[in-house]
Amino acid sequence: MSKSNITAAGHTLWGKMPKANTELFALTYGSLVTELIKDYDNDIDEINKQLDRIGYSIGVRCIDELLSKCEVNGVDIGPCNSFQNTAEVVAKIGFRCFLGMTCDVTNVTENSFSLFLYENPLSIFVELPESGGGGLNDDDGGVDDFGAAAGGSGGIKRLEWSKLKYSNIYCGVIRGALEQVNMKVSCNFARDVLRGDDVNEIKVELKEMLAEGAGEEYQDE
Repeated sequence: MSKSNITAAGHTLWGKMPKANTELFALTYGSLVTELIKDYDNDIDEINKQLDRIGYSIGVRCIDELLSKCEVNGVDIGPCNSFQNTAEVVAKIGFRCFLGMTCDVTNVTENSFSLFLYENPLSIFVELPESGGGGLNDDDGGVDDFGAAAGGSGGIKRLEWSKLKYSNIYCGVIRGALEQVNMKVSCNFARDVLRGDDVNEIKVELKEMLAEGAGEEYQDE
């Protein structure tokens, strides 16, 4: 499938998808991150892992939804004959179909690629505090949401906010979706506008091609 056809397929599927309010979507995700920070006692590394795990469970469902939408709307993606072709489908169809956005594919090799996200609907209201600031607990005992500027002065511990991969759920979604088509990959949110980078970058590396049914155990949330 050519790049132009992949892009056109993404636009077609996006036009058929039910739409959610962007602001509500961002605020709901911010509440999820806030709850994880509270539940895991501001352990940034564990929070990153949990976001990836949640994303993985979403990803294994997304691939079925995508293929179903393709069949209903007469869109034939066809088999991916290279990892670069897989990257284009993820960027131009997957992200477009479910989020209404597209990504640029770059740094492509035989077994890796990067996705550049110039927009991120998950973080439109978010500003991370400087590293070393407190957790999300307010002085009055409440908990801030990530709906505006995250952070507070009465935190439980001093946090390295630069380590928080706020949108790490994307990495889990990609892992889960590709594992359903027998590709075991690692994903890393390498650059993040929230951490001062000029672009959001997700690095994806193919680890191995799996035998049918050899992926991680399916887990309900």
